[in-house]
Amino acid sequence: MFRLRSPRAFIWLAALIVAAASALLFQGPARTQSAEPIKIGFGMALTGPLAPNGKSALLAIKIWEEDVNAKGGLLGRPVKLIYYDDQSSPPTIPGLYTKLLDVDKVDLITGGYATNMLAPAMPVVIQHNKMFIGLLGLAVNSEFNYPNYFSMAPTGGTDSKASITKGFFDVAAAQNPKPQTLAIAWADAEFAHNCRDGALANAKGPGFKVVYDRNYPPATTDFAPIVRAIQATNADLVVICSYPLDSVGMVRAANEVGLRPKMMGGGMVGLQATVFKTQLGPLLNGIVNYDFWLPVPKMDFPGVADLMKKYQARAGAEGVDPLGYYMAPFGYSQYQVLGQAIDATKSLDDQKLADYIRKTTFHTVLGDIAFGSNGEWAQARVLQVQFQNIKGNDVGQFKDISTQVVVTPDEYKSGNLIFPYEKAK
Repeated sequence: MFRLRSPRAFIWLAALIVAAASALLFQGPARTQSAEPIKIGFGMALTGPLAPNGKSALLAIKIWEEDVNAKGGLLGRPVKLIYYDDQSSPPTIPGLYTKLLDVDKVDLITGGYATNMLAPAMPVVIQHNKMFIGLLGLAVNSEFNYPNYFSMAPTGGTDSKASITKGFFDVAAAQNPKPQTLAIAWADAEFAHNCRDGALANAKGPGFKVVYDRNYPPATTDFAPIVRAIQATNADLVVICSYPLDSVGMVRAANEVGLRPKMMGGGMVGLQATVFKTQLGPLLNGIVNYDFWLPVPKMDFPGVADLMKKYQARAGAEGVDPLGYYMAPFGYSQYQVLGQAIDATKSLDDQKLADYIRKTTFHTVLGDIAFGSNGEWAQARVLQVQFQNIKGNDVGQFKDISTQVVVTPDEYKSGNLIFPYEKAK
């Protein structure tokens, strides 16, 4: 992976070069009209470190396709998904989306998973004036400010970057005695940059003193030196902004080194996936980390239980996350928004769809969703979840939500924080 934060001009130039080359090299077939299915194209992480989440999302999206087509499709036409493996690699993205648009001639495009894959798609999206709904991207549009981008992620509100860790800091500030010092470790990549910026903003209000704030290369495999450097600061709070393999490495290193802050976690991608939960098992106990949806009673939105039943019945045969809590509701809702917009506008015109999405509240398996500034959710709804009482590595205990306690926000709270971290180990 490369650093997407590097000058945006480079990303734009690379995307435009790929687009021009593809246009010259490929000549797609002309489309017929009513006889053709509605073709929706996207990239998805089906291999590489993001694949556990990407494959989970894809199954949910396929279920949506089947559900819609069983009801007659959209605009009287069947829906057909056209997708390619982005290999969890940002450099694949411009060429992939250029091919979808210029060679496959898809009607619409959507975003795959996640921040680091969505950002390099944006120049191609903007060049083609397409409406684009991204999947679980953090503040992707903060630098592009493209009006026809929308984010299917519960980050948002007044500051999407801060929303991912806001609950972590709210809970920390409520403890007595209140923690005083903060260490932040973050990968040198788009998501982690945004997460770290938000964490620094969140730390200001409660007055936490930052004693460590350093990044590490995305290719890092030995996290013990980073953890020892954090341990040397004796920080009360440790926020880690990481992608899946980094998150696993950080958890293992923290346990090996014996890192014992008062709270740890915040922005660790990957710990929501069942494959990593079962790998790490009791090593997770005590960590407080973001999540987006869990089957706690207060999040039993209309239709979500039926979706999860369908998903889990097929997960084994599909070889995907057996529970699907993190990705399935969001992948399905992403396409519910698109489908409802098509139905309401009676159109596949990108501008008409974007105008409708911008002003509408959608009814989805995640409840009601409306979009606000920069295409983010109008109201953020990020959970902070503490791992508690995990014993062994069997998958069954992660279906039991008592091992994953929602500690904030209050409207979805399912249990109490164990504080400090040491008491949960």
